Amino acid sequence: MAGHKVAHATLKGPSVVKELIIGLTLGLAAGGLWKMHHWNEQRKTRAFYDLLERGEISVVAAEE
Repeated sequence: MAGHKVAHATLKGPSVVKELIIGLTLGLAAGGLWKMHHWNEQRKTRAFYDLLERGEISVVAAEE
């Protein structure tokens, strides 16, 4: 029996360009989500101070 050749996948090293693109994409996605979260928090804070300035809410507990 002669040795049969089996086709194996050849392992190659990491593709630098592919890893850079994946890293850049993940970084931009995470940064975009963080900015959206930050903008939402700014909007809530701005709304709170607007209500406080108009006198519709107070930070002092109401006396009973």
